[in-house]
Amino acid sequence: MAAIDAIEPAVVDVIERFLDGLWAERGLSDATLAAYRTDLARFAGTSQCPSAGLLAATASDIQAYLATVNKPGSSPRSAARLLSSLRQFYRYQQRAGAIESDPTALIDMPSQGRRLPKTLTEADVEALLKTPDAQTDLGLRDRAMLELMYAAGLRVSELVGATLAQVNTRQGVIRVIGKGQRERLVPLGDVAGEWIARYTATARSVLLGARRCDALFVTGRGQGMTRQNVWHRIRGYAQQAGVSAHVSPHGLRHAFATHLLNHGADLRAVQMLLGHADLSTTQIYTHVARARLKALHGAHHPRG
Repeated sequence: MAAIDAIEPAVVDVIERFLDGLWAERGLSDATLAAYRTDLARFAGTSQCPSAGLLAATASDIQAYLATVNKPGSSPRSAARLLSSLRQFYRYQQRAGAIESDPTALIDMPSQGRRLPKTLTEADVEALLKTPDAQTDLGLRDRAMLELMYAAGLRVSELVGATLAQVNTRQGVIRVIGKGQRERLVPLGDVAGEWIARYTATARSVLLGARRCDALFVTGRGQGMTRQNVWHRIRGYAQQAGVSAHVSPHGLRHAFATHLLNHGADLRAVQMLLGHADLSTTQIYTHVARARLKALHGAHHPRG
């Protein structure tokens, strides 16, 4: 894979100007921009990319490149991601007037099949939430943290980025800063609200001591929790709870959406709660919910 510093400076400049422009248009995260940078540098460093640079590439050049990536036995998701990055790049260049036509416009996205997110059962979630020892400061913090993730369907980045000021336990809501810096208000629910109120009234100040920190969830060192901290704690509690399913911070978000739909929630309401810009992103959970209902029917209906 070509590193960005191994590419011609003129090509690097084209890529960086694209990323700056895309960030200005859509406010994408650093991780997303880094992925685009890597994918574009990867193409620019291959023999399929014209010597004149990225802007001179044709549909044939891009198809030849994707053919080298999408070999038998390889994951079609890799080729799909690369094509998606290239498509974003050339659409932007066309809008900017740098090229007349988008060379990716007629290239079909590789078939990936439908990947259903793995989700926890309600019993799994209940066991996981009860595992932290709420008699300790760290355990109380973790119980409040897990309750909030499940009650509000937060991404782990939204969880660790949450500040004390974003939570209003009296009104029972949290102001979430999501992807692209989009804000949304999400209900906490009574149970999560009570655990957060208990944590902020006692354990949080003990963990901070004399130190100051805006983060809602803090460590014993007086710093905000990191994504790695959250991942480690959840995996440990899942093992203690005997939850056999693969558990990650995102798993609680999947469970939040699936369980809402299983109990009759409206799809557009779930979209708003999750902070999805596009309803099609939320629709994946309807398939998970249907699969769960089908399994329940097969197990419990006399004609199942």
